[in-house]
Amino acid sequence: MTRHIQTKTEITVLLDAAGLKPQRRLGQNFLIDGNLMNRLLDAAELTPSDIVLEIGPGTGSLTDHLVTSTRHVVAIEFDRGLHQIVAARFASAANLTLIHGDVLETKNRINPHVDDAMRAALDPRPGSCALVSNLPYQVATPLLVNLLLAPYRMDRFCFTVQREVAERLTASPATRDYGPVSVVVQSVCDIERIASLPPHVFWPRPAVDSTMLRVRRRSDALPDSTTPTDPLPLAAFAAIIRSLFAHRRKTIRFSIAHAFGDAVCEAVSTDFDLAARPERLDVPQWIALANRLHALAPPDPPSPPS
Repeated sequence: MTRHIQTKTEITVLLDAAGLKPQRRLGQNFLIDGNLMNRLLDAAELTPSDIVLEIGPGTGSLTDHLVTSTRHVVAIEFDRGLHQIVAARFASAANLTLIHGDVLETKNRINPHVDDAMRAALDPRPGSCALVSNLPYQVATPLLVNLLLAPYRMDRFCFTVQREVAERLTASPATRDYGPVSVVVQSVCDIERIASLPPHVFWPRPAVDSTMLRVRRRSDALPDSTTPTDPLPLAAFAAIIRSLFAHRRKTIRFSIAHAFGDAVCEAVSTDFDLAARPERLDVPQWIALANRLHALAPPDPPSPPS
């Protein structure tokens, strides 16, 4: 499919007309490589019935194609000047809800205006929800986990992100980057690297390399419980993983005793290697252990892993 992607010149014209310049402190690095923007759109596999969330639409280069190929787009822009550009460009787009603000109200909570807009877009006719964005680097990790825990089911995530974050999401056990985010996301999603993005494909050029990822939520999205009548919710799983990685230089035995008590620790000690450190367990082992711990002592309300 042939799509027109905004060039650096076109973006500059829009910014100059509004008296704006890219704000590095806000992670404003515009993707100006048309081939890569097309790869992002192709990877999203959008359909006319989809509901799409876009974070940081900037000057609307990606938004152009989202509003013409999906049922509804919810876009949120933190920068007031860019928000005004997008509002003017898409004033007649009935299938766009544009929000001014931060996508995260706190590290552990999505902006309620985003939640409300996504729910409204799904009413009265449900559809598949997807995130398609060139993500601001600083929000990527908490945003992804919060969206997995959202009351509306997000099925697909296609985005560009700092390479360091991509390494954490895709990390294997017993590696430096393997942590709670790796375990939680991999427990419910398949992650695919679409492309590597060097700094020169953005304007202004960031100081780091980036990666384009496609994250697909599996149909068996919630880990199964050992007790069929008491399934382990993803939120509870995330809380358990976060608590047991809080002391990653200690053994799992130490972390379980610290979080759940000695009695629970002894109850699971015969079936799991508690002498290992958290990064040594693979995702299936974490799911099995979390199910046992949840059955013995459900955790407090969670905050997403960092």
